[in-house]
Amino acid sequence: MCVDNTPPPPGRLTRRGVLAGAAALAGTSAVLAGAAPEASATSAASLGSPGRGGDLVVEGGRLLDPLTGEVTEDAVVVIVGGVVRAAGPRSRLGTRTPSGVPVLRAHGQWILPGLVDAHIHLNTAAEARDAVLKGATSARSGSTNFYQDVAVRELARRAPERAPRLRAAGIFVTPDLGDTILADPDLAPLARLREGVRSAEALRRVVAVNLARGADTIKTRVNERAGLPEQDPLVQVYDHEQLSTIVAAARRGGKGVLCHSYSEKGCHDAVTAGIRSLEHGAFVGERTLREMRRRGTYFTPTLTAIAGLAESSDPVLAERGRTYLPVLKRAVLAAHELGVPLAAGTDSSGGTVDPIGREVELMHAAGLPALDAIRTATTGAAKLLGFDSTAGRLARGFAGDVLVVDGDPLADLGVLSRPARVVRAGFSVPAA
Repeated sequence: MCVDNTPPPPGRLTRRGVLAGAAALAGTSAVLAGAAPEASATSAASLGSPGRGGDLVVEGGRLLDPLTGEVTEDAVVVIVGGVVRAAGPRSRLGTRTPSGVPVLRAHGQWILPGLVDAHIHLNTAAEARDAVLKGATSARSGSTNFYQDVAVRELARRAPERAPRLRAAGIFVTPDLGDTILADPDLAPLARLREGVRSAEALRRVVAVNLARGADTIKTRVNERAGLPEQDPLVQVYDHEQLSTIVAAARRGGKGVLCHSYSEKGCHDAVTAGIRSLEHGAFVGERTLREMRRRGTYFTPTLTAIAGLAESSDPVLAERGRTYLPVLKRAVLAAHELGVPLAAGTDSSGGTVDPIGREVELMHAAGLPALDAIRTATTGAAKLLGFDSTAGRLARGFAGDVLVVDGDPLADLGVLSRPARVVRAGFSVPAA
């Protein structure tokens, strides 16, 4: 059975209604209402405009630049309107700091850019807030069931202190949509497909609906899930041709694809089909890693999620985690040694947000030097998300997203999971 070739309506016709529904599910409508009590006297045009960032001076700590590895003693970071206007030693910037601006004193502490979680599932405003509190000031969604991530992205634009800067993935392009068939009326024709979302027409339909609803990237899979005991993560659900169809449809909309993967054949099919980033990838082999290096394909291993399986009360999942984690660590080190770009992602979901700093620790445990591990959650992940001129550094023109930690992260990466203070777009928020 095929899907009618009628394209979904343009996003401008229905996106507002879908976004309103997603905002209600994510709980962002109430948050925005609380953040803007004067909204009744504000024009509709201004309600749609991004929120202004805060003004703040962070001073006195040691500033780490992940790009160069340079450490600046007694540093000052000046943030105006949520953007870094100056960053460097006090001896050079002391007379240029604005008067009357709040000051965050970081004497005896370290200052880093806010971290980037390149694979996280944010379904509610509370989860978005928790991600920020735990150090992730920028992120990429790994998909949601009902476009909640699109609403969270809008929340981040309007009230940046409440959510990470986000690339939304919309809904999963997967054979069995389940209740996600209810995410948008234009998915309804797929409900009668006996084989699920597998034909070229069906695959293009799900991608097209995602793009119409404002997705920044497309998420798909090549293997079954590792986190469900009844599924086998080495079973392949889409072949090279189907993956190529998804990639081509995404590219027509100017978007890349992130692909859930485990088996070596699945990983190779996904990479050669042209995906932008390989997610999980426990059994990725050397031939595929070399192809990834040649193509510039990113590897987001989500070590945190696999390590979490090993702690599961379910014996199947626990054994799977214990088996997969050392294999994945070896794959991460091999990727790093071959020059494959790496991005840190926790794959947090189900209401629990893991600190992105934990993923950095696991990157280091896999064999990456501390600075290179930090780069996977700063400059590396920022480049993958297209935020490389916005996030990942504290330099002039970059976002005023700051992590203040109680210790030297180059000596103890554990401090990244316990931030003393987080600053998002110039707004200082209490750490979790």
